[in-house]
Amino acid sequence: MNISPRERLYQLLPAIHRIRDTERGEPLRALLTIIGDELAGIEQDIDGLYDDWFIETCAEWVVPYIGDLLGVRGLHSLPEEAGFSLRAYVANTLRYRRRKGTAPVLEQLARDVTGWPCRAVEYFERLATTQHLNHVRLHSPATASLRNATALELTDGPLETVNHTVEVRNIAPGRGRYNIANIGLFLWRLQSYFIQDVTPQPVADPPDGRYRFSPLGHDAPLFNRPRTETEIAHLAEEPDLPVALRRRALYADLEALRLSPATDKPAASAYLDAGPAFQVFVPNAQGALEPIPAEEILICNLEDIPGEADWRRPPTSKSYAGESRPIRVAVDPQNGRLAFPIGVVPADLAVSYAYGFPADIGGGPYSRLETLVPDAGAEVFTATVAQRGGDYAGLADAIAAWTNAAKASGVITILDSATYVGPLLIAMAAGRSLVIQAAEGRRPLLRVQDDGAPQPWIVTGADGDGASLTLNGLWIEGGIAIQSNSLERLCVRHCTLVPGWRIDASGNPLLPMLPSIRALGPNPDFRLELERTICGALHLAADGDGLLAFDSVIDAFDAANVACAGENGSTVGPPAGFERCTVVGEVRARQLDLISESILLGRALAERRQVGCSRFSFLGEGSRAPRRHRCQPDLAWEAYAAAQGKGVDALTAAERRMIALTVTPTFAATRFGRPAYMQLSVSCPAAIAEGAEDGGEMGAFHLLQQPQRLANLRAALEEYLRVGLEAGIFLED
Repeated sequence: MNISPRERLYQLLPAIHRIRDTERGEPLRALLTIIGDELAGIEQDIDGLYDDWFIETCAEWVVPYIGDLLGVRGLHSLPEEAGFSLRAYVANTLRYRRRKGTAPVLEQLARDVTGWPCRAVEYFERLATTQHLNHVRLHSPATASLRNATALELTDGPLETVNHTVEVRNIAPGRGRYNIANIGLFLWRLQSYFIQDVTPQPVADPPDGRYRFSPLGHDAPLFNRPRTETEIAHLAEEPDLPVALRRRALYADLEALRLSPATDKPAASAYLDAGPAFQVFVPNAQGALEPIPAEEILICNLEDIPGEADWRRPPTSKSYAGESRPIRVAVDPQNGRLAFPIGVVPADLAVSYAYGFPADIGGGPYSRLETLVPDAGAEVFTATVAQRGGDYAGLADAIAAWTNAAKASGVITILDSATYVGPLLIAMAAGRSLVIQAAEGRRPLLRVQDDGAPQPWIVTGADGDGASLTLNGLWIEGGIAIQSNSLERLCVRHCTLVPGWRIDASGNPLLPMLPSIRALGPNPDFRLELERTICGALHLAADGDGLLAFDSVIDAFDAANVACAGENGSTVGPPAGFERCTVVGEVRARQLDLISESILLGRALAERRQVGCSRFSFLGEGSRAPRRHRCQPDLAWEAYAAAQGKGVDALTAAERRMIALTVTPTFAATRFGRPAYMQLSVSCPAAIAEGAEDGGEMGAFHLLQQPQRLANLRAALEEYLRVGLEAGIFLED
């Protein structure tokens, strides 16, 4: 029988003492339980002493000390939120030094120091030169092969094979490239997220065999799932990187798979074998979903044909050396589309694929274990939802069961990444609490609609207080309308409430003026909390307790639109606070308790400016925010005025606008659904990209600590870059 550490000392007592202790209310048991906790802690520390001898098993705080024993150069320590550790950098130090100065070592160094995938390019290999007959480089021809369209697509990128004439500009600032002494280190900031068992969105209703991988129904590129490189001497290739999949490369890969003789060892796919980048699941003879084999998938261009309503459809087979090979589905990885042959419409369909995004924000398949509510025991109502194998087949049924249950608290867990369609209603009674969460690694989509028309998710309830609702890990199409006077707290974590409720095939919002969350009054105790969430505008009753947002994106599509205001969208809203957020639109609040390390592209308007603080943030022109500390464009105005020898108040309106433009944030993409959505662009002003309190970037992606990662890499290159070489760092979106 297993005895918990807390009970171990008590169980060692003779039975007669335990019996007498029970008769007296177990005071001895309570004392020995406290002593047992301390003993367990001491034993755990002793066991950890052995683990801390090794870099693979030591605690995170021990890593710098082991590095100090090896003489490892001190680097910036990054917080755990960045999802990055210097453990690999310390562990590989000896291997770095054995191969110091070589391109594979620099590539691995960049990967270990920054946590981003890297490709190192030695630019002397890409120079068009007159070759010596005794040292002919067949792998580096002087001219490009116009027959190799797959290689030509990679021209001017990190994976190119085309040679160039010499370039004499300096590579360190990222201007020059092609020279003998230059090495380029290309870093991929976008991560590849693999999502399983997704319900693809049909193009037509009823389905006609054409689908989009994205359950939202928009065109989005599929990404590669990077292979794990096991040797430090290996240079990264396209299948090793989190790049968007290309049609030609994937087509050539699968053609080689189909051409391989069946009798010999079959060829392996670089993209769809172990850890496939995508899979298409259709029912087998028994009705169970199974993946379509890679050799039966055709890669092609499924873009719209001008003047035609249909896409190109694949043939049912292709002939190879007189042998017919079946084709069951066509996939366009660049648009995220798939099509079956004409007349083929599967009875059931699911897809698994990888998509690109900068960080663990919004709904996604990344780890959220620390925020999930575990099995809470018999006193809490628990239920699972899944289209196959859950307690309930739909979320509405699980919510209804909790409403009718006698238990005050409930936890509903969605076990898959399918799409759930239909109206949703939650009746919150006073004193009750409900958690609706996606399971670890899952990202379900809730399409709230009635008769095909988008509707809000309605939360009602009678008068009272103490009710709370928590959402975790969900994608939601349609807003949330709170009509409950008893709901005190709505906590939205790791969720995506599609801005504009729905988007079309191009990613344009269909209902851009509708808010993602609307809370009606009177409800003076209501509080909204956003954590790592993407959403549209927020309309909250002015008498509410307020809004608090962390590491989130609030997108009203234009700086002139209202991002946060009262319940009708035009009046003043409740108190609000933003920490490390990106807000597109105007904020109107009774008071702004805190604006910290955030980007507010619209005006921030507070009625009460005597309370609160704005610090290390960008505020739109015309903002009336509480006292400011090192905010932009204020700092830029002060620097310009000091250079001109006059006060800030003496600057003209034209001068203010001109200076503000030099520090206005720029983004790689501002349309929801794009891989680099709301990520600061490479050309973003340093005042924004390094303007946070710790030298990091302002906005929702501050948690990535990108400036610190790049500073670490530059510091490490000083030790491992060979004399005479110069490295340039290039960021790939």
